[in-house]
Amino acid sequence: MPRHARLLVPGLPFHVVQRGINKGAIFADDLDRDHFLRVMHKAFVKHDVALHAYVLMDNHVHLLATPKTTDGLAHAMRALGTGYVQAFNQRHGRSGPLWQGRFHSSMIDNDAYLLAVYRYIELNPVRAGLVASPEQAAWSSVHGNLGLRRDPLLTPHPALLMLGGTPAQRRVGYRAFLRDHRRASAEAPAIREHGRAQCPLGSARFLEMLAETLGRPVAARPRGRPRKPGSESR
Repeated sequence: MPRHARLLVPGLPFHVVQRGINKGAIFADDLDRDHFLRVMHKAFVKHDVALHAYVLMDNHVHLLATPKTTDGLAHAMRALGTGYVQAFNQRHGRSGPLWQGRFHSSMIDNDAYLLAVYRYIELNPVRAGLVASPEQAAWSSVHGNLGLRRDPLLTPHPALLMLGGTPAQRRVGYRAFLRDHRRASAEAPAIREHGRAQCPLGSARFLEMLAETLGRPVAARPRGRPRKPGSESR
């Protein structure tokens, strides 16, 4: 079955996930991670993509980004993938692909969903059991978004800026938002599923309007075969 074209709408944020092939590692050490961020920054600046949040895990990365043009995100991710893989292969004496196919991207509708994805990304190392608090993750945007250090890669989204009238107030507001683990746990399955299916994350009304515009369903569908009519759950 042919796959649908990506939903890439300029001006709207996207949750992007890129995974290593066969769940393999995409970073051997911190030199690789630093180089990845440098290549990403260059690619995103060149193609007018604003980066709001990120986290580098051992075998995948999560990004929250807003492209200014229709093709900006695709071009930036292609440049990032090619530039990083070439350097990685040369440095470690390997050949062949590093990524598990194309990157996954899920468009985000409004500010409430956007902030939830901010939190989902920056709590990823905590959910994985690698750290006790998000600030302990060295390769994450959380340090910049909490004002713990300057991060030139980041462009704060207006939704984040609305958490407080001053930088200090925003830091307090975002820290409290980040610490709401109960809400974060409740939101995580939907964010994860929409990312897997590469479906927009938003209100029912937004999904209905988008489906009408595109002439096809855009909502995430449950995994597995459809249940036969009249069958009972067990």
